[in-house]
Amino acid sequence: MAKAMFGAGCFWGVEYNFNKVKGVNEATSGYSGGKIEKPTYEQVCTNTTDHAEVVLVDYDPDVVSYNDLLQIFWKKHDPTTLNRQGPDVGTQYRSAIFYFNDEQKKTAEESLEERQEAIGSRKIVTEITKASDFWKAEEYHQKYFEKHGVGH
Repeated sequence: MAKAMFGAGCFWGVEYNFNKVKGVNEATSGYSGGKIEKPTYEQVCTNTTDHAEVVLVDYDPDVVSYNDLLQIFWKKHDPTTLNRQGPDVGTQYRSAIFYFNDEQKKTAEESLEERQEAIGSRKIVTEITKASDFWKAEEYHQKYFEKHGVGH
């Protein structure tokens, strides 16, 4: 298994979409990229922790490639809106790719360039950052849509 981590707005929909992908063992909602340990949802929502709402994806690279996951990431959110997705506003909702190794970094950078060419003049604001600690979100955030009977 391999790991990938993405921030693309509220983690509920991101987690839901990645969990539907063949080859994804588990997508888990959490927080990363910030300056405090073990943040809570309430702390992250203050917009002072620098954490993003992220999804950690545990996947089988023999079934689904990292590049395939990147394509899903690009299609499931608007990478041109700074610190917001739809009605959700704040740095925790930023568009971000957190890479775990140099190969992921290179693939992410190439993917961003391809996506930028495809969308034209609207500037992509997605950050590409080395993965740091992942803090699993509270249990009530895990599989939120499934628990509440909501499709996305």
